[in-house]
Amino acid sequence: MLNRPQRIEPKPGQESVWDYPRPPRLEPVSGRLWIVFNGEIIADSERTQRVLETSHPPVYYFPPEDIKSDCLIPSSRQTFCEWKGACRYYSVQVGDKRASDVAWYYPNPVPDFAAIANYVSFYASQMDACYVRGEQVDAQPGDFYGGWITQDIVGPFKGIRGSWGW
Repeated sequence: MLNRPQRIEPKPGQESVWDYPRPPRLEPVSGRLWIVFNGEIIADSERTQRVLETSHPPVYYFPPEDIKSDCLIPSSRQTFCEWKGACRYYSVQVGDKRASDVAWYYPNPVPDFAAIANYVSFYASQMDACYVRGEQVDAQPGDFYGGWITQDIVGPFKGIRGSWGW
């Protein structure tokens, strides 16, 4: 028998990742989100989207117009998501600091995710800091799923690819 982690009961104003759907759902985000890399704000938006999927913290996507495009370096890395389609990656560079394959996007996502075509998501653990409405986020463990954990999200969270990360 699989030993599945026990769901944490959310308090008022919180969401449980165990209430998120499978297959995932896309929804717009209210409020300002921003990302800092090598001391500079590289993405800053009030027009982000988030993907919600069972057992995962939300993954946030920024419109390309709200990202400093000169910090994104196209990568040869490609992957495929069963829900969203073919995925491409960017490395991020600001000044002398570079992080490889730390941002991703879907150039031609499946119809249910068309709203995030070319929107970019970032691994929070690879940035100096990522913020959702002024709160600095914690990164989902493992750098595979890319979720951002805030105080209004409870788990437990799926972590390292295919595991619970504990």
